Amino acid sequence: QVQLVESGGGLVQPGGSLRLSCAASGRIDSHYGMGWFRQAPGKERTFVAAITGSGDITDYSDSVKDRFTISRDRNTLYLQMNNLNPEDTAVYYCAAKFTSSTRVLLTSPSRYNYWGQGTQVIVSS
Repeated sequence: QVQLVESGGGLVQPGGSLRLSCAASGRIDSHYGMGWFRQAPGKERTFVAAITGSGDITDYSDSVKDRFTISRDRNTLYLQMNNLNPEDTAVYYCAAKFTSSTRVLLTSPSRYNYWGQGTQVIVSS
């Protein structure tokens, strides 16, 4: 069984930065694709970034490309968020899914079966 716990959210001013972490317990290895998603109030959960189990292939939504960076180290997934704007305000969730290949990118929330509880990010002056 895999458990995911996010941390690092908070209140930040526009233009600021935050680094989210997702600590995974259980057996997370290179056969787990992982990703970040976010959900704003009254909206659906949407894709933010994904990374393969191998850690060398990433993908981003257009709205965060060139501002956010996803990375992973052993059992921890990270999301470095720079130049934040109010539209980034949401609850951020990390997710994981076992994949037969170490080079699979999963960008749809329906593809994941392990989820964290979420961490709130508020961007406001």
